[in-house]
Amino acid sequence: MIFDIMTLFPELVERVLGESIIGRAAKNGIIEIKCHNIRDFSEDKHRRVDDTPYGGGKGMLMAAPPIYNCYKHIIDSRPETEGNRCVVYMSPAGEVLNQKKAEALVNFEHIIILCGHYEGVDRRIIDEIVDMEISIGDFVLTGGEIPACILVDCVARLADGVLAAPECYEEESISSGLLEYPQYTRPYEFHGVSVPDVLISGHHENIEKWRREKAIELTKERRPDLYSEYERSVSNETARSKKTSRGTK
Repeated sequence: MIFDIMTLFPELVERVLGESIIGRAAKNGIIEIKCHNIRDFSEDKHRRVDDTPYGGGKGMLMAAPPIYNCYKHIIDSRPETEGNRCVVYMSPAGEVLNQKKAEALVNFEHIIILCGHYEGVDRRIIDEIVDMEISIGDFVLTGGEIPACILVDCVARLADGVLAAPECYEEESISSGLLEYPQYTRPYEFHGVSVPDVLISGHHENIEKWRREKAIELTKERRPDLYSEYERSVSNETARSKKTSRGTK
């Protein structure tokens, strides 16, 4: 899986994505992450990439030509990914990133990410090259680099070989439809609080039941939106099972 990131601050992105699991996956060739400095594609002798917006207003806007030149360089260098690539613009106007979007994006062989800055980018470049606008939340940051790192981390960890096994992400918080159950490690007692007895019982069925109950309890308390969706999915699955059961009689 390939990630090409168009940015004004490649060093920032490289520092973040060069560490931990994602960094190791890139070093081992499981995924490829490459940053492209948009300034390198400016046709201005001073490497300018921005200008004042038409109609007035505060701040500067990233111009279309340097971004397009950078994009063209990327796709020309990777013709083999045509038809299986997606261009994402990190934007507060985009749909909020969630696990389902990450699961959809991991199906692409090649993801190109555009990091905005200043007051954003010329709308014409969005209309011409961008397939999807994604936000990481209802707040505004100074640039798209940190959101781009979050997107890469979220998607790349789902790629084959990045994590040890699919179970590493399939059963974790959010992916399962619920928040993750409480977890404990040594020491057995800390500041007067002991590990729940069920977890040291060795009875795997009871442990799984406890974990499921705690996950449901925590989700219902902290994320009623997720809990409602979980209830709907369980209800639909039950209805499908009953329908299938009736059809086999």
